[in-house]
Amino acid sequence: MKEYLEKIFKKTGWFSILESVIFAILGAILIWKPEGTVKVISYILGIIFIVAGLYKIIHYLSTKGKYDFYNYDLIYGLLACILGIVTIIYSTTIGSIFRIIIGIWIIYSSLIRLSASMKLRTITSRMWIYSLVLAIAMLICGLYVTLNAGAIVVTIGAMMIVYSVIDIIEDIIFMRNVKETFGK
Repeated sequence: MKEYLEKIFKKTGWFSILESVIFAILGAILIWKPEGTVKVISYILGIIFIVAGLYKIIHYLSTKGKYDFYNYDLIYGLLACILGIVTIIYSTTIGSIFRIIIGIWIIYSSLIRLSASMKLRTITSRMWIYSLVLAIAMLICGLYVTLNAGAIVVTIGAMMIVYSVIDIIEDIIFMRNVKETFGK
């Protein structure tokens, strides 16, 4: 069972890093060419949400009942698919709600990581402290993007990059410590 959990966590970690790299690229595009990119990015973001959602739904269905450590995959997947569809359908008007979608996604991701850090704390892993600090930093980024109505597209792009970098750092720390965490 330990080997299986270690394999799952590493696979999830690599998927999360890929997701963060794509998010950072989108943020960089927003900074580089803010005018006219919101519609294109809304299509790309919608597709990413749907793909990530389908991955999480399939993962949930394939492991349902076996190991319930990450029991949020189905909800995460459904929410991501819905966000993806809405993002694609309303791509022409997405500019006004773009920052809210991004902010909510960042907040949701940070809350999931906050929950995971509390779970890690119960198994006496030192990694939970790093995870907690990074989750709080991600939460602050998400709140800023969501609540700041004056946030311009370039600022949203910068926040997306900050979120992605924090997420990648946390994923790398997590993946390096998986063996230590579950080897006990």
